[in-house]
Amino acid sequence: MKQVLRDVETLRADILAGKNLLLAGDEHLLRQLPKGNWIAGTIPYFIGDAGGVCTRDRIHVTEVPDFVASAAIRVYDDQTLPNVYSDGPSQGFSFIIIPAFSRTHNQFALNAPNFKGFASHPLIGWIAGIHLDDLGASSPKVVVGSTGEVLESGAVVMHVTLPPNKVPEIQILNIFEQGLGDTITVMEDGFSASDVLIGGQRQNLAKYLVERKCDVKLPLVADYHGAMVNASIQAIDEAAGIVHFYAPLFQGIEYKQAAPVGDYVAAFTERLPQGSERIGFSCNCILNYLYSELEGKRTGHITGPMTFGEIAYQLLNQTMVYLIFHDV
Repeated sequence: MKQVLRDVETLRADILAGKNLLLAGDEHLLRQLPKGNWIAGTIPYFIGDAGGVCTRDRIHVTEVPDFVASAAIRVYDDQTLPNVYSDGPSQGFSFIIIPAFSRTHNQFALNAPNFKGFASHPLIGWIAGIHLDDLGASSPKVVVGSTGEVLESGAVVMHVTLPPNKVPEIQILNIFEQGLGDTITVMEDGFSASDVLIGGQRQNLAKYLVERKCDVKLPLVADYHGAMVNASIQAIDEAAGIVHFYAPLFQGIEYKQAAPVGDYVAAFTERLPQGSERIGFSCNCILNYLYSELEGKRTGHITGPMTFGEIAYQLLNQTMVYLIFHDV
């Protein structure tokens, strides 16, 4: 899979040539594109060949390989989204984009592990966003290239069927690990938390984080049988005693705040898998872009959109997800 930044006119020719495409770009650019077999989400932040970049003039293009057997587009709403795993091809993978802050985003984040056939086939994708200067003035959207629809809620999916000699692998690259601090557990699932159990004692989480001057750039991290999964802190409302997160916290899961990371690029590069140049698609979190000041910095061979959330079977934060094809 080829990943590049292109202008509208160059991309228009690829669409009219019938290529299967996964796109990311500013809304005004996506609205200029002709109909075709493509899906897209809004975001102007990327890691390009020259490093991190914010641009409203180019679109990030992931070209689905010619060897695929089929690439079918489907749109899901709140009612049909629980079928996204069971609808997937038995030989292949599905690529999904969901607008941030939408009902669909909320439902997927909270309920995906309970959907029929969860993780029964590979699902990868991202949460669409907007330029941070536009927060409150605009909304993230997804675009259905086959119809031209622009949606503020819902999910757009490309179900990709592969030939028998190709196998997809989805992986997570997370540079964060649990720190040595207190264990935190919540009493109900959700994107926000007030009173929680900290070291087994009921305390207000907002007060706890403020009093200890915890670095809000460091997510809470859960250890899912060796896989580190982040819940990034969005804001602390000290007056209301509430902490808001970019991903939900779940009952029964033990969280700790992440250990500090000195050099993001170095830590990221050290964890890249061998053969990373073969990665067909990847996306990374906008928080990593901002907190680690990635503008103009390269992250090995990795390119892709910087997103408001990453999807590798379920919603993730401050993480890179990527897709590799293996020959059988």
